[in-house]
Amino acid sequence: MDVLDEKANGGPPMDIIDEVVSVRDHEAFAAKHMPDLGHDVKDLKVFSWRLTNWKKLEKKLTSPEFDCGGHKWRILLFPFGNSNAPPNDTVSVYLDYAEPKKSPEGWHACAQFALVISNIHDPTIFTVSHAHHRFIAEECDWGFTRFSELRKLFNVQEGHARPTIEDEAADVTVYVRVLEDPTGVLWHNFVNYDSKKETGYVGLKNQGATCYMNSLLQSLFCTRYFRKAVYQIPTEEEHPTESVALALQRVFYHLQTSDQPVGTTELTKSFGWKSLDSFLQHDVQEFNRVLQDKLESKMKGTKAEGAINKLFVGKMKSYIKCVNVDYDSSTFEEFNDIQLNVKGMKNLYESFKDYVAVETMEGENKYHAEGFGLQDAKKGIIFQSFPPVLHLQLKRFEYDIQRDAMVKINDRHEFPYEIDLNEFLDEDADRSQSWVYKLHGVLVHSGDLNAGHYFALIKPDRDTRWLKFDDDRVTPVTDREVLEENYGGEALNGIPPPMQRNQVRAMKRYTNAYMLVYVRESAIDEYLAPFKEEDTPPHLKRRLDEERLQVEAKKREREEQHLFLTAKVITDDTFAHHEGFDLATFDEKNWPPSELPSFRVLKQETYSTFKSRVANHFNLPESKIRLWVMVNRQNKTVRPDTHIPENEPTLTVEVIRNNMAARQNDLRLYLDVIPDPNKPEPAPGAIMIFIKHFDTSKQTLFGIGKVYVARNCKVSDLHLLINERMRWTPGTPLKLYEEIKPGMIELMKQKLTFAQSEIQDGDVICFQVEHSDKEIHDLESQGLYSNPIQFYDFLQNRVMIIFRPKFEEPDHDHPEFSLILSKKHNYDIMSQKAGEFLRHDPIKLRFTTTHATNGSPKSVLKRSLNQSIAEIMVPSYINPTTTVILYEKLDVSIVELETKRSLKIIWTGIHNREEASHPFLLPKTSMIHDLADHLAKQVTLTPGGTGKIRVFEVAKDGKTQKEFTGSEMIGNIPDPVELYAEEIPREELEADDSDKVISVFHFSKEVSRTHGVPFRFVVKPGEKFADTKKRLQTRIGVSDKDLAKYRFALIQVATFKQPSYIEDDDTIYDHKFAPEDVLGLDHVDKSGKTRTGAGEKAIVIRG
Repeated sequence: MDVLDEKANGGPPMDIIDEVVSVRDHEAFAAKHMPDLGHDVKDLKVFSWRLTNWKKLEKKLTSPEFDCGGHKWRILLFPFGNSNAPPNDTVSVYLDYAEPKKSPEGWHACAQFALVISNIHDPTIFTVSHAHHRFIAEECDWGFTRFSELRKLFNVQEGHARPTIEDEAADVTVYVRVLEDPTGVLWHNFVNYDSKKETGYVGLKNQGATCYMNSLLQSLFCTRYFRKAVYQIPTEEEHPTESVALALQRVFYHLQTSDQPVGTTELTKSFGWKSLDSFLQHDVQEFNRVLQDKLESKMKGTKAEGAINKLFVGKMKSYIKCVNVDYDSSTFEEFNDIQLNVKGMKNLYESFKDYVAVETMEGENKYHAEGFGLQDAKKGIIFQSFPPVLHLQLKRFEYDIQRDAMVKINDRHEFPYEIDLNEFLDEDADRSQSWVYKLHGVLVHSGDLNAGHYFALIKPDRDTRWLKFDDDRVTPVTDREVLEENYGGEALNGIPPPMQRNQVRAMKRYTNAYMLVYVRESAIDEYLAPFKEEDTPPHLKRRLDEERLQVEAKKREREEQHLFLTAKVITDDTFAHHEGFDLATFDEKNWPPSELPSFRVLKQETYSTFKSRVANHFNLPESKIRLWVMVNRQNKTVRPDTHIPENEPTLTVEVIRNNMAARQNDLRLYLDVIPDPNKPEPAPGAIMIFIKHFDTSKQTLFGIGKVYVARNCKVSDLHLLINERMRWTPGTPLKLYEEIKPGMIELMKQKLTFAQSEIQDGDVICFQVEHSDKEIHDLESQGLYSNPIQFYDFLQNRVMIIFRPKFEEPDHDHPEFSLILSKKHNYDIMSQKAGEFLRHDPIKLRFTTTHATNGSPKSVLKRSLNQSIAEIMVPSYINPTTTVILYEKLDVSIVELETKRSLKIIWTGIHNREEASHPFLLPKTSMIHDLADHLAKQVTLTPGGTGKIRVFEVAKDGKTQKEFTGSEMIGNIPDPVELYAEEIPREELEADDSDKVISVFHFSKEVSRTHGVPFRFVVKPGEKFADTKKRLQTRIGVSDKDLAKYRFALIQVATFKQPSYIEDDDTIYDHKFAPEDVLGLDHVDKSGKTRTGAGEKAIVIRG
C-alpha cells in the first residue's frame, strides 16, 4: 500500500476527450476526473489500497492512514453497503479524516477528492465518483453511500473485457487535493458562525427586501469620517422612530458594539416607511441621495455642517469650445456620484475615457456661437476635482430599444484596486497631491432587473482585509471574490459548463458590481482613520447602554421565567371599579383583562413569605388579611373557592397553584381583609357573597363589596344589609339577581333560603331598586337598559370600536376616538353614537371598514343594509384584534351621495404649482365644464388673464396632460382619478399658427423619475433658448437662484426617451417635434411626490 506524492498543484488541465485514462496515470486521471474549482491547491496525494477475498471482508473497514496537506486521512469502506443503503446490494465508500479528536479545537480541512474502485490487472477498468467537502469535527467523513451496485462491480460491463472486482480482488484508490482556504470560510455551512469573532464586524438584518439599504449602510458605516459626522448631529432630545439622525446613530453604534446582527426597523420607521415599504426594492443611488439630503439638512448649524460635501462632492465642467474662432462657453456643476457606462466598455478606465470623450459639433449639428454664427465646435465634460470618497454608479440597468423596457446589463466590466484619475482633470486643476484612488467598496447586485439580492464587499481601512457584508453575515473574501467574480460576463475558470458540478458558478454571470467606492490614497488616513472612544457621543452610549441592560434584564427574566409564576390579586377596591362578569376580567375575547396588582413570585417561595409581601404592599398587618384562591368553575366563571391554610409552614406558592387552582398559569387570588382579627370569624357555615349594584339612572354595574350570610337565612334578608350599606331608606324595594354565568342571570326568589337557592362561597348577587312599569317604559324608550339581565347581555356582547378619520391625520376637528357598542347594535345606532361624539349629523357620516392586517381602507359601509355590529366586524381569523372603522364628515347626506359624485381637484394656478385641493360633490350627470365653472368660483384667477380653466389628468408616464373636452359626464370618469386644473395663460390662448405648443414636465436626474405636474408651453420661432428660459421662468414662477439649478432637456421618442440637454444658444423651435416629444425640466424634487412609473414608488425619508 504505497502513498504516491505528486507535485503540489497537480498536472496541467488536459483537453477533455473520451480516451480512457488509467487510474495509475495520476496527473491525467486527476485532470480528467477532478475539475478545477478555482482554488489554490495546497497538496495532492494519491493513495491505493488493495483488497482481496471481497466476499469475506468485514462489514466495515478502514484503510491505513496517509498524510495530505498536513492532515491524516484514510478510506472508510462498507463492502456490502452501510445501514443507509440496501444491504448486500451496494458498496459505500468515504474519505475519512483520521484523527478528529486529536486535532486542535475548531480544525477544518477543505478537500476535493475522487474515490475509485479499479481492476488490479487493468487500471483502465474502474468506477469513480468525485466530490468536495469542508471536513470539520461534526462532519469528518464524506463520500458515497451508493457508490456502486455490487453486481455491476462483479460482472463484466459493456465495452470491457473483465469485471472491476476480479477474483474477489480490487484496488480502492483515493485522490485527495487539500485546497488553500485563505478566508477560513470556504464551503462553510455557517451553522453557529460568529461574524464578530471571525471578522470584528456584524451584519444587518434584512426586513424583507432591504438588502439594498443594508449594503449601502455598511459602506457608509465603514466610511469612518461619515460615521463621525453623523455622530456629531445633536439628538439628545429626539425619539429614534421619529428622527433619522438618531436612528442612524443607533444603528451605527450597534454595528460598533453588538456581537449580533443589528435590526433596522427603527431606522425605516424614522423614514416614515410602513412595513410594506421594506418589502420594495429601491434604487441604491436614489436611496443614498435622499438619505444624504436629509442628513445634510440635519447637519446645518452643527459641528458636522458641510461634512457630506467635504466627503462626497466633486466638481465638473461642461464646455463647448469653437474650433475656428476664439469662443467658448462653460458651466460648472457639483456631483455626488458619477454614472458610468458599462455597455461597450471593457473596464473602468474606458468608462472614464467615454465620460470625458469630446463630441465634435459639425455639419447639421454646428454650434451657434454668439456673435460668430454657426461654428464647428468641440463639446465635452472635464473634471475640476474629485471628492475624497468617490461613489461610481455603473450603469448596469439600461433602456433596451428592442424590448422597450429596462434591462440589466451583465456584460464583463473590469475595475482595478487602484486607479489614477489625473488625466481626467482639467488642466488648471490642483495637482499638488496625487489623484490616485484605492478601491474601498464594491456594492454588488445578483439577479435580474425584477428580482435580486444586494451585498457589499468592503475594505474598511489600510490594514483590514476585504470583507463581504451580506445582510446578517460578514465573512472574509479573497481578491478573486472582490474583483473577478463581480466583473460580470461569462465565468472565467476555463471549465466548459458540463464539467461544472457546482452550478452556483454558472450563475455568477448575473452577479456583478453596480456601485464602486474609491478613496483618494492621500486622504485614506483622514477619512478612514481608526475610530476612537471619544468619537461616540456620550449621550448615545449612555442611552444605549441603559437599553442594553434593560434588554438583558428582560432576557434574564424570560430565561428564569420557568422558576417564577405571576400572582394576580383582586381586592375590594378593584372589585368596586370592575364593570363586568365575576370579580375581574381575565380571558374575555373582546375585552381587555382587568388591571390587577401583580406579583412575580418564585415558585418555591413559601406561602408565609409571599403573604407578608402582599401585606406589605397593601400596608396591612398580616393578621388582618387572608387570601382566597380563585378557581375556574365548570360554568366558565372564575370565583373564590377556599382560603389558603395559614398553619402549613412548608406550603409553597407552586403547590398552592397546582393543588388548589388547577388549569391556570397564573395564580389568581382574592384579598380578604378581616375587619377585626380579635372578633370571631363569621359563624361556621356562613357563606361569603359578593354583591353588585346595577344603577339604572347611570347605566352602570359596579361591585359594592362582600357580605357573610347564614345558609338558612332567606334571600330577602339581604335587603336590610344592602339598604344599610347603600345608606338608603330602610325598606327601599329591591330586586335581586344571581349572576350564574354569562348569558344566565336569574331573578332570585325572595322567600327561599340561600341553601335552597344553591348559593355557595364566592357567588355574585346583583341588586337594583325596583321600578314601576312607567319608569321601566321611560327607560326603555330612551334606549336604556331597565334591568341587569339586559345590561349583562350588553356586557356579553360589548366590543370596543376605534374610529379614525379616513383622509386626515387625527386633529381637533377629526379626532380618533373609541366607542363601546354591543355586537347586537346596528349601523344606525353606531352612526348615531359616532354623530353624538363628533357633534355631526349622523346621516352626513360615511364609514369604511379596514383590513385587520394593516389598517388600510376595505369597503364603504352601506346605510341601506343596516348591518349589525357583529356583521360589520366580520370574524377575523387572525388573533382577535380591535376593529378600526374610518369615518368621513360629509357636507351632504349619504343618501344624496348615491346620486352624486365626489371629486377632488388639485389647482395648479397660472404658475404650475400645486396650490390647493378643492373637493366637489356634483350630480353624476354634470359635465367637466360644470366642474370648471364651480372651481372658478373658489379660486383666484389672474387679473387681466384669460379667465379660462383647463381640467386635465396626468398621463401615466407623468410627462403630458390628458385634457378633457369639457363635455364628459363626471359620473363616467373611472375611479380612482386624480384631477388637476390650471388657468390657461394668455400666451397659449393667443398663440398663432407659427407658434408650437409643447408639453413640459419635471424630472430629477433620470427621465423616469418624474415629479410635479406637466404643463403646456408656447415655443416661438427663431427664439434662442436663453430667452425661452426667461419665459419658462415666468410661466413656472421660480427665482433666479432656483432656476440656476435647473437643467433643460429634449426628450424625443426617436432617441428612445434619452434626454439631450439644451444649451442657451439652441433654438428648440427648429426641432421637428413628434407628437410625443416633450421638454423636460431636470431639478430636485422637493415635494416627495415623485412618480416613477407604474408600480415603483419614489423613496421618501420624512423623519
